[in-house]
Amino acid sequence: MDPQIRQWKLAIERFCVASDPDYVEMARMVAEIAATDIDETLRQAAAQVLPVMRHASARSADRRTREMARRRLGIISDALHMLSAPRFGRRGLAAKVLTQEDQYRQLLGLPLGRRLATTEIHQAFKRAAKTVHPDGGGNGAAFLELAAARDALIKHH
Repeated sequence: MDPQIRQWKLAIERFCVASDPDYVEMARMVAEIAATDIDETLRQAAAQVLPVMRHASARSADRRTREMARRRLGIISDALHMLSAPRFGRRGLAAKVLTQEDQYRQLLGLPLGRRLATTEIHQAFKRAAKTVHPDGGGNGAAFLELAAARDALIKHH
């Protein structure tokens, strides 16, 4: 397990059991998690919790706001748990070498091992391109890779 993840998990556990927790320090930690590049899900969870945690760290915060912030930390705690929990039942996946076509199918989110229709490939490309396209917040290299996967699958179709 990554030492940074272990440290964050421990800090959240201590915060949750403390009688008078430091909301300012926890808001700093949540901001740090939101800026990390360890995992997209973890970053999104922290970004969701951050506004509530900042409100709770204000001196004028009421009990209800602070309780809500404490409960919202559970979202980050769950994401940290998913990153640090052992993955059972996945032993054989590392040994299997995927073909280039299988890698393209995974990139587009298409099923392995069956014949694909051209329309199905196009629909999967459009679905994936919404998040990967530079106009949608993605980057150009990832979009070009996605387009190459689509073209290769259609060509081999």
